[in-house]
Amino acid sequence: AWSIERPPGDTAGCTFCHTSSEERCSTCHQRHQFDPAVARHSEQCKACHWGKDHRDWEAYDISIHGVVYQVNKWNPTEFDFSKKLADADYVGPTCQYCHLRGGHHNVQRLSTVYTSMGMSNADRGAPLWKEKRDTWVSVCDDCHSPRFARENLQAMDEACKDAGLKYTETFKVAENLMLDGMGEPMPKDLAPDWSGQHIWSLKIGAYHDGPKYGGAQGESGEFRMSNCSDIERICFESVGYWMTYIMKGMAHGSWNDATYCDGSFGMDRWLVKAKAASEQARRFTALEKKTGINWVPSEFWRKGDYLEQLTGTRIVKEFPGKTIFDLCPEPGWLDTHHAPAEEVESLE
Repeated sequence: AWSIERPPGDTAGCTFCHTSSEERCSTCHQRHQFDPAVARHSEQCKACHWGKDHRDWEAYDISIHGVVYQVNKWNPTEFDFSKKLADADYVGPTCQYCHLRGGHHNVQRLSTVYTSMGMSNADRGAPLWKEKRDTWVSVCDDCHSPRFARENLQAMDEACKDAGLKYTETFKVAENLMLDGMGEPMPKDLAPDWSGQHIWSLKIGAYHDGPKYGGAQGESGEFRMSNCSDIERICFESVGYWMTYIMKGMAHGSWNDATYCDGSFGMDRWLVKAKAASEQARRFTALEKKTGINWVPSEFWRKGDYLEQLTGTRIVKEFPGKTIFDLCPEPGWLDTHHAPAEEVESLE
């Protein structure tokens, strides 16, 4: 949704990877070579899989596996890329060795996509995910013992649980501030969100229903990157950046990414920032009340040249009385508050 809300010029890079590129063989095989040996190099994944909210390349590159790859990749006796991705063909794993194991092209088969890149507080060790986890271990045990692989999975689980605790606390600080009417600015004081409504950006579907959050029952807010209160932006970065760093780092054996490099240390700092922002807002509110000041948020939160380009503002102008949900090709296609069917079945 943070791409949907923004003008095309802001998301040109997103579009490059998320539309035609992921549907073309030449994205990995290179149009002018189309050589499987080229597609087996980890750098082929680097074009898309790196950056703030999907830090795969960085996590792999500075992990022990990535270092083994970087110092040996020019040695054909250690990495013979003319060979197929068979068991233990290489001295260390590449991205392709693990995620395209055996030459299949379903990358998600060997991934943790079921946890939203680490942003979900799902119990990753639940029976629901057993098949995916067993498959992961079956790749690791090409070179390691199954026990070693499961211990690393458990380590990732524990790191993600800690991250979830920090994010939940950060979220609650922001939520309580908003419910007490001290979030500055409040949703009603902002330009419309990407849906054309004034819903709190951290109101996720059925989990936060009621008029105090804005929107009708079941309608979701979404993380906003632009034109939101500072504390909401902190929440967005805490889960969208640092929490994914932790999960990606642990999944790829990059302990630095999971800790020092904006992982758990970054989450610690953002939790402190959220608490400090909340405390300051509450102090200001108390002072304003005592001195009789009735503060009104400035107009630049509602109107501005850039804000005119955002999706929500354009919907309100071009389709008065409508929201993006009214303009959807199918009802509910942006409905984000339903769990996957298999998860519901498992819970029941």
